[in-house]
Amino acid sequence: MPTTDTERSDRSSQTGFPLQLGVAAAVTLLGAWMGFAAYFGISTVHFGAPVEALVYGAAIVGAAFILSWAAEAVQVDINAGLALALLALLAVLPEYAVDFVFTAKCGGEYAASGGSPEICGLSLANMTGANRVLVGVGWPLVVLVATFAVWHARRSGNDKDESESPSTHAGEVRLAPTMSAEVVFLGIATLYSLTLPLKDTLTLFDMGVFLAIFAAYAWRLAKMPATEPDLLGVSQWVGEKDTRPRRTWVIGMFVFAAIIILLSAEHFAESLVATGAEIGVSEFLLVQWVAPLASESPELIVACLYAWRLKAGDSLGTLLSSKVNQWTLLVGGLPLVFAISAGTLDGLPLDTEQRFELLITAAQSLFAVAVLIDLSLSFRGALMLIGLFSVQFFVSIFGSSDMNRWTIIGLSVVYIVLALVRFARLHEQTRQVIKDGTVTDYAKLDDEPAG
Repeated sequence: MPTTDTERSDRSSQTGFPLQLGVAAAVTLLGAWMGFAAYFGISTVHFGAPVEALVYGAAIVGAAFILSWAAEAVQVDINAGLALALLALLAVLPEYAVDFVFTAKCGGEYAASGGSPEICGLSLANMTGANRVLVGVGWPLVVLVATFAVWHARRSGNDKDESESPSTHAGEVRLAPTMSAEVVFLGIATLYSLTLPLKDTLTLFDMGVFLAIFAAYAWRLAKMPATEPDLLGVSQWVGEKDTRPRRTWVIGMFVFAAIIILLSAEHFAESLVATGAEIGVSEFLLVQWVAPLASESPELIVACLYAWRLKAGDSLGTLLSSKVNQWTLLVGGLPLVFAISAGTLDGLPLDTEQRFELLITAAQSLFAVAVLIDLSLSFRGALMLIGLFSVQFFVSIFGSSDMNRWTIIGLSVVYIVLALVRFARLHEQTRQVIKDGTVTDYAKLDDEPAG
């Protein structure tokens, strides 16, 4: 039975203002002030690029936490599927901001020089890196935390909780049948993304395809019936308020976090590039691996908290929905930002290095879809995801450019072959997931057990 506003208000009144929300807001203030001062030309203290990268990165992390809590609380007012998609979208908003900053700079320099400026290589670095971190680290992390949570429940003599969790088991996380839509639409976006490494530009046509995939995904989720959300921490404190104060808090948190991100994202991106120049580290590597840690960390922490509560299906589902958002809206948004900033209908230029990065990201995505085609992620699958990711991660940092390219080619072949073998072996489950993700009535899917 849905919870009434009175019941929410009674529970909310029993708890005071959450400390986590205050801390998250506090860590954004210095970065927000520095960004505000820079925007309006106000004289202020400068700490040097590495320190400023940390300050702006901390502001983005704090804002991302606030976005995640607000997006979770909004589940009280909209259906679970759309809320999950909204949570995933808003949780990666900082990443959108950083990517769009680099893309806008690329467009501006492209218009000024009439060529393909070097900074265009950074516009996709954060996106491809974040996608691979999300799948190669985030998904396995959920399985690991869920496994420890189950072991902890057993040692505490709390086996009842484990038996009542249809999604969380030692060494395995199961998705609800309603998550078939995420798997299917990620698969559709991935199949199209495999064409991108063959192109010289990312065009407005590509944007149209990716946005159409996301629109179809959102339309499918809109058919999901409303359910009572299971909130935690700050989102619970907000979600248990009466309708008007709850919506005021949610909107206020969205607006506050968005302002922080707008004030910080550009300067965070600039500080990363300047840091690379100062300390002799490739700016491409900083943008590809360090920036995603700032934008993805709040989402990963929230996911781990749900996994620890033996709700790993919801946890993995949120990260899966984030992957769909990144591989449709984010990729599709880049050529639009470039076109506006460059004042041209030309596509976003792709150099050889970017095409290699797109190749391995698309190949990893295809393997990720294959791993989830039976709506579960086993410990073995998680080890394969993090193991293959780690190989290219360390080669990109310590290996030569040629070694990295050959590693990308080899791993891409491995990802694709493993995916095709799994699809062939699980062809019946593949057909069923495609049907469930596109046409099966959600009421029927709700009656089926997870996994």
